[in-house]
Amino acid sequence: MDIDVNRLYPTDADKMSVAIAEARQGGAEGGIPIGAALFDEDGRLLGSGHNLRVQQGDASMHGETSAFRNAGRQQSYRKVTLATSLSPCWYCSGLIRQFGIGRVLVGDDVNFLGGQDWVAEHGAEVTVMNDPELIAMMGDFIDANPTLWNEDIGVD
Repeated sequence: MDIDVNRLYPTDADKMSVAIAEARQGGAEGGIPIGAALFDEDGRLLGSGHNLRVQQGDASMHGETSAFRNAGRQQSYRKVTLATSLSPCWYCSGLIRQFGIGRVLVGDDVNFLGGQDWVAEHGAEVTVMNDPELIAMMGDFIDANPTLWNEDIGVD
């Protein structure tokens, strides 16, 4: 899928398709296949990105962080939707809470259950999609790269 910044992404599936495309790109680059995207209330893409920890050697470049940075400064995040291919870790959950992102779409919480419940308890609407393609992609990656995966989620 080509990401088109000039089109609207009105449905949850449309929004998640951008996160999936980013996750695929991250995996193709030799990184961790996690992607994310932020959308305004009309479904306009504000920014997307993927996990770049391996590619950039930067531990802070999770998929959600990459998308957040690429979206640029917003006056408010209350009406913004974050689509993420994997349940947000505690680091990314903190970003969601810090900036008051109003809605979070989670593509997979089978392979990893991060802070999505905590995010919901603090006001964000959380929708879990559990997309079979994402579950398989992430599961295969974790099986093939357990050391890298544990590093990404902060497990020694």
